[in-house]
Parts: sequence; structure tokens; C-alpha cells
Amino acid sequence: MDLFGTIVDPTLNLLPHDGTVHYYGEILDTTQSDNYFATLYRDTPWQHDRAIIRGKLIITARRVAWYGNEAYHYTYSGTTKQALPWTDTLLALKACVEEKAGTRYNSCLINLYDDGNTGMAWHSDDERMLGENPSIASLSLGVQRKFAFKHKKTKQVISLELAHGSLLLMQDETQAHWHHSLPKTVQVKQPRINLTFRTIVSF
Repeated sequence: MDLFGTIVDPTLNLLPHDGTVHYYGEILDTTQSDNYFATLYRDTPWQHDRAIIRGKLIITARRVAWYGNEAYHYTYSGTTKQALPWTDTLLALKACVEEKAGTRYNSCLINLYDDGNTGMAWHSDDERMLGENPSIASLSLGVQRKFAFKHKKTKQVISLELAHGSLLLMQDETQAHWHHSLPKTVQVKQPRINLTFRTIVSF
């Protein structure tokens, strides 16, 4: 099911069952979003992500940076990252996201997708260090991209478009029962930055 024409209603659960996803739409105005995007694009110490797939180290096209309250070690896809200290820009965005989500976060994984040729395959953010039923807030900056959920058992797919400056909140059992992805598309030529705020409960 595609939710491209859905009216933005942050009280609406976009998932039919087994999880909770709220889309807040644009929580920043265009000028704010443009300025934050430019600052993050310029100042973030981007590194190509690494993943171990079938025993082989893969260097991905996606670039990332990892920040947190402490020097947390975050392990996913068989690789480990150590958190950098917050910047003033990230703290400002963190405060804005926390106000909307009603949740406090202690870390953030930032992703840079240079264009539509860079995406993210189906996966769940269900690492043990995130705890049971984690709350993950996803702030999008840059070009609008399609984002999709797929139920792990029924294979039902829910898709929506994430706008520049918009917030998506995943909670409750979402990570246990649903995969999510950022599909590749040849139609998109511009970059997107995605900030995923989360809480590390053990490291």
C-alpha cells in the first residue's frame, strides 16, 4: 500500500498491526532545513559504511557518522562504530526531535545518500544494545525519497514519501515485526541526509 497522498496526521499509526509508526511531516521550515542540510553535508566527518555479508567485508556507497552522549560502541552488520561527541547543530536538531517525539535519545546515526543510486536494503534496527521495542526517530533532510516497510511474516508493504525537514517515528514492536528500506531509484539525482536518533541501553 502506498501512502503518497496521505494527509499528515501525527496521531495516525501508518502500520495496520504489530508496530507503531507516526509521520509528523515537515517539522522544520524550508530555510531551517536548507541550512541544517548544508551544515551537516559540509562539516560531518563522513565515512563509507562497512558491512560483513556472507563473511566478506563490503564497503557501501552510503556514508555515515555516529554520535552520542558517550563514546558508545554500536555494532551492526558485523562492524562496530564508536560515537563522536555531539555538535551544536546536532544538539539543536536532537532537542527539536525530542520535543515532537516526547522521547529522550542519547545517540544518532547520520546517513548520507548521494543520489538515488544509493539506498538501504530491507533490515530492522533490532540490535540488542537498543533494548526491547526501541523508539527510533528519523529526520530527513534533502531530496524527497520513498521509504518502505515490509512485514516479516505477511510480506505486506507500506510505502510513503519522506519530505525535506520531515520526521518519522518508529516505536513499540515495529522493529520486531517489520523490515524497512530506502529503495534505490534512477529518478533521484540529489543527495539526502537522514538522522536516526535512538537510545543505547547497553554497550
